Amino acid sequence: MRPVERKEIVDYVTYEEGRESFRDEVMNAKAARRAHLGDYLTLLFENHLTVLYQIQEMIRAERIVKEADIVREIETYNELLGGAGELGCTLLIEIDDPAIRNEKLVKWRRLPEELYVELENGDWIRASFDERQRGDDRLSSVQYLKFNTGAMVPVAVGIELPDLQARTVLSEAQRRALQEDLAEA
Repeated sequence: MRPVERKEIVDYVTYEEGRESFRDEVMNAKAARRAHLGDYLTLLFENHLTVLYQIQEMIRAERIVKEADIVREIETYNELLGGAGELGCTLLIEIDDPAIRNEKLVKWRRLPEELYVELENGDWIRASFDERQRGDDRLSSVQYLKFNTGAMVPVAVGIELPDLQARTVLSEAQRRALQEDLAEA
């Protein structure tokens, strides 16, 4: 996937002027790349546009103007993108009740290893993930994952934990969006 380049980033004042229409475009792109899995998990497949948006939003929210800080934001968020034949994904574990959330984040510590995308031929591709998002005893409620599909478009996403098993078939629109992203590499 094509990474965001410094020349694409505008200052936060300029960004603010066109933010509303840009945001609408990005929300449409995210909708086609969002998959809910069971009651608590949402996967958002990232692409160039969604990462560009995240960078611009951080620069806006934090009023970042120093060149080194802008470059650091670009480098950090570009890590969310998949490489050739790979899909980058943000996983959100969405549990409102803090007590239940804490319990599940401990119990589901192995969750990243048990997530998969399913290809048309039935193969499951397990996620690779950043170990820094998992402590010794619990998981972070936001995970950054990659699925090396060999540029094949997934037809479903799933999880296989003893107390959390779910599978979601991706819609035609979702598969089309992911196909576009894989072709962009």
